[in-house]
Amino acid sequence: MTVKTWQALRIKKYQFALRLLLLLNAVSALFALVFPIYPSKAPFAPALTILVLSVVLLAWHGKYASRKINLHIISLIFGVLWATHITLKYNFLQHQDYSFMLIALLTVLFIGSIAFANNIVAFTLHSLPAVFACLWLDGRDHGLRILYFMALPMAGIAIQHIIQKRNDNFAQQLMYKLLAEKQTLSDLSMLDPLTGLYNRRGLKNKLDILLDMDTQQRHVLLIDIDHFKAYNDNYGHMMGDQALIRVSAAIRNTVRSRDIVVRFGGEEFLVLLTFANAQQAYATAERIRQAVYDLKIPHMFNESVGTHVTVSMGIAPLLAQDVESAITNADKALYKAKNHGRNYILTSEDVEIT
Repeated sequence: MTVKTWQALRIKKYQFALRLLLLLNAVSALFALVFPIYPSKAPFAPALTILVLSVVLLAWHGKYASRKINLHIISLIFGVLWATHITLKYNFLQHQDYSFMLIALLTVLFIGSIAFANNIVAFTLHSLPAVFACLWLDGRDHGLRILYFMALPMAGIAIQHIIQKRNDNFAQQLMYKLLAEKQTLSDLSMLDPLTGLYNRRGLKNKLDILLDMDTQQRHVLLIDIDHFKAYNDNYGHMMGDQALIRVSAAIRNTVRSRDIVVRFGGEEFLVLLTFANAQQAYATAERIRQAVYDLKIPHMFNESVGTHVTVSMGIAPLLAQDVESAITNADKALYKAKNHGRNYILTSEDVEIT
């Protein structure tokens, strides 16, 4: 689950509560108009208003489901309308019968408890006007019963509200924890486990962000450790891994923090220099070459010559956000550099790029 799906779930819960409230109010108002408990000459405007308003809001919300209506305000409006209906009908009865008031009050409480099973505020706003009206009409004789009818569902909904809130908080904390772990795993998947540098996936992720920046001052450095296969053959793969770790650290420590360093292949590295012109790119490549040489990693690549691990490099500008072309040109320059010998640097301008 993501934050968006969590928000979508909350919206669907709100939409369901609203539509259920409107539907129950419409059905109850229609029943009160067509099949009244006690026929009387009382004004039917409140019940008719409830019916019409419910139907109109249902139709409107069905068409514009993405638009949000304040649920608390709607609950209070319908609560006031039901209170008005009860007051007018009770006063127009020839014999003021407590059973009518009881049934009407229970109807309102039933609607609220069904529509707002875990929303204590909305339930209270919907039910309280009718309770106050009943207390005002017949509170002297039946006040305790009326309060009991209100308190019983309110207590149940309050408990359900507390339980639901705790469940929601737990689910939300769990979701954030899972998202944090997912982000951590995503970050780890973009790193080379041996050197700690970005891998190709990490490079792609960084490029998506970097290329949005408005600058043409970018260069690609493609770096290859000279005769690394011979190094592995002579010293073993464990020593080869240690050499890779030390070389990658030297490269990372030589460039700026805003530059991107990637393990591009087995013994091949890529550096994406930002805000760097051709002279600065070459100067950076020279510093990397010297930093790797200064590591003094022994490398006997034949029987007569003892030397140290070195790197060769190819440099190419990154123009018009064409990364593939820049890497291809840098690779061609690197290939020419390695043909010249060990520890060599060439730019794409030094070779014929076709």
